[in-house]
Amino acid sequence: MNLSIKELANGIRIVHQEVTHTRLVHCGFILNIGSRDETKEQEGLAHFWEHMAFKGTKKRKTFHILNRLESLGGELNAYTTKEKICFYASTLKEHYNKSAELLFDITFNSTFPEKQIENERQVILEEMAMYRDSPDDSIQDELDELVFENHSLGRNILGTEATVSSFTQLDFFDFISTHLDTSEIVFSVVGNISFKNALKAIEKDLAQIQPKRSLYVRSEFHNYTPKDKTVERDVTQSLCAIGRPAFSLHNSNRYKLFLLNNILGGPSMNSRLNLMLREKHGLVYSIESSYHPFSDTGFFGIYFGTENKTLKKAKNLVLNEMKRLQTVRLGSNQLHMAKEQAIGQMAMAEENYSGLMLVYGKSLLDHGKVDSLESIFNQIRSTTAEDILEIANEIFNPSELTFLTYKPS
Repeated sequence: MNLSIKELANGIRIVHQEVTHTRLVHCGFILNIGSRDETKEQEGLAHFWEHMAFKGTKKRKTFHILNRLESLGGELNAYTTKEKICFYASTLKEHYNKSAELLFDITFNSTFPEKQIENERQVILEEMAMYRDSPDDSIQDELDELVFENHSLGRNILGTEATVSSFTQLDFFDFISTHLDTSEIVFSVVGNISFKNALKAIEKDLAQIQPKRSLYVRSEFHNYTPKDKTVERDVTQSLCAIGRPAFSLHNSNRYKLFLLNNILGGPSMNSRLNLMLREKHGLVYSIESSYHPFSDTGFFGIYFGTENKTLKKAKNLVLNEMKRLQTVRLGSNQLHMAKEQAIGQMAMAEENYSGLMLVYGKSLLDHGKVDSLESIFNQIRSTTAEDILEIANEIFNPSELTFLTYKPS
């Protein structure tokens, strides 16, 4: 893997991997701040900050930010999750210095101009309306609310119309002042550049950031209660979402659950749910299950859409497939093939160097280290059929599942 990691005196860390067989360099800041760190009144503020980072700094206006890399054929982007904010860029290697300097500027020197706040407020309200008009998206957000009831993990990353309409310039500065911690920031670089040159472009700027420690402590999630909710919506299909809390980032069984989820309803067309509901019975166009670990808990979910008259049958088939994994031990050949599939998917994902750059940064924030791909493969290879049965019985317990259904009104 040949990773290089350096920690500056202020706590900011830099992680780097040189890849010589590409013309590109991917780099980005990953901050351990997300939507779960908002109060109820701040709902949507982290995502709004992500938007506003492109709207003005102490030395640049919006046009200069957007034109800086795009005019060179590069890409500048950002995203917000429950636990992270990321600002990142991809450029030809000869333009790396410009991308590193620009990312530093938007991450640490944003000014949040009042006029731009008003403009971007409307953009985000339109984004929220777009998601509301997409039941596939809104059912996932509403399932989060049910599973993580009365907790910030259950709130919508975009916020509400009321909160987004209320934010002022001071709200952004207060939020950043409360949550920014230089020991919880990583600058990650993957591409055709040496560690020495990667540092040269950014280290001096980063070293000028004063050390800052946040007193903020995340509220852990407890007291999950399963629910079953049906809502009438203006949809032509019935949509079903099933979910529950799952293993955290620090649980030793997380890779085993990743493997189990892959068998049940992962991205491959030979997942059990896809074979049963789409290929055998023709009840769905698509069906998927997913597992997302957080710092203190995790989330397991299943999503599908079907005609209203086949909803009961589809739901029973899903539960039957989960039951099979709880009761029928995988054969040695089945387990071997499942492991090879998961390992192959991970190996292919490593070829996406932009994604890999973000993975390195998040891993360093979450675990204080970056595990080699081979060590992760070994954890998957060590999974036994008994492990799969045990975890399936814990996670797929039907009495612990939350159900959310959208039915045609």
